[in-house]
Amino acid sequence: MKTENTFIIHPETIEQENALKAFVKALKMKFEVAKEKPYDPEFVVKIQESRQQAKEGKTVKMALDDIWKE
Repeated sequence: MKTENTFIIHPETIEQENALKAFVKALKMKFEVAKEKPYDPEFVVKIQESRQQAKEGKTVKMALDDIWKE
């Protein structure tokens, strides 16, 4: 029976990474190692703050013509 669940695990050390790989290989499970780095945590916090400000109506509207004025 095939499951549709995906597990995302974040090892913190090389030892943990190697242990996970060995475990998954021993169970003959398919796996892949993502090479992409997640967003910078500081950037994520700024985006979350901006979204919260927008929800609270703390935004400024500008006319399109005003954007290019100096």
